[in-house]
Amino acid sequence: MNNNGYYQNPIFPGAGLENNAIPNQQSIPGYENSQVEINPSNMEQSYIENILRLNKGKKAKFYVTIPGSDEYQNKIFEGIIEQSGRDHIIISNPNGEWYLILMIYLDFVTFDEPINYIKDFK
Repeated sequence: MNNNGYYQNPIFPGAGLENNAIPNQQSIPGYENSQVEINPSNMEQSYIENILRLNKGKKAKFYVTIPGSDEYQNKIFEGIIEQSGRDHIIISNPNGEWYLILMIYLDFVTFDEPINYIKDFK
């Protein structure tokens, strides 16, 4: 695949420069225990993941660009926000399809209704 040098020797979050071992599931803290409830006092900055969490359950369009892919070069995913994390979004649509979208590919999001947002983000 020719990607014009877009990704050269990628380093992924969680992988050290010298040790690229991927941890097994036993070494990863439980997902349930790592989630933080939506509470304005817990949110110090206006990160996309926090804004998407505030809008959980709303319908949105997610515009993504995946370099080096002809099929997904410029793709729009439409669905209901189910979950949002630091590096991903999970959405579903009425057709029974579920999507896990990586934030690294996200360009922008549009809504057909007002967006929930905390004005006191720092």
